[in-house]
Amino acid sequence: MPTLEAVMTTQEIANRLSELLKENKWTQIQEELFSENAKSIEPAHSQGMQSVEGLENIKKKGEAFDEMVEEMHGGWASEPIVGGNFIAVSMGMDVTFKGMERTKMEEIALYEVKDGKIVREEFFY
Repeated sequence: MPTLEAVMTTQEIANRLSELLKENKWTQIQEELFSENAKSIEPAHSQGMQSVEGLENIKKKGEAFDEMVEEMHGGWASEPIVGGNFIAVSMGMDVTFKGMERTKMEEIALYEVKDGKIVREEFFY
């Protein structure tokens, strides 16, 4: 009889997310923790980044963001807060985007978990 793969709890996903955020491993976060049908939601006022659906489109969105960056000077992420099937993380970066001045950005990222995978991420900034 086949064994069932253990489904990670929201707290376990939060712990792993935190670990990978501290190492700035966004691609690994997506590959390990995201559902194939996940959604990534940006605020309506976002300039340059758009909301997308599907893991492949989320990866492309990350690549597009990387293309906009001239130099990353640093970043940080808070410890995650878990409430039910949601994870909240405060994060920020010190970045110079191509053709722009150096800037510091701060945001809240909210992740929704279902069946052991992140199914939605939404950014507030």
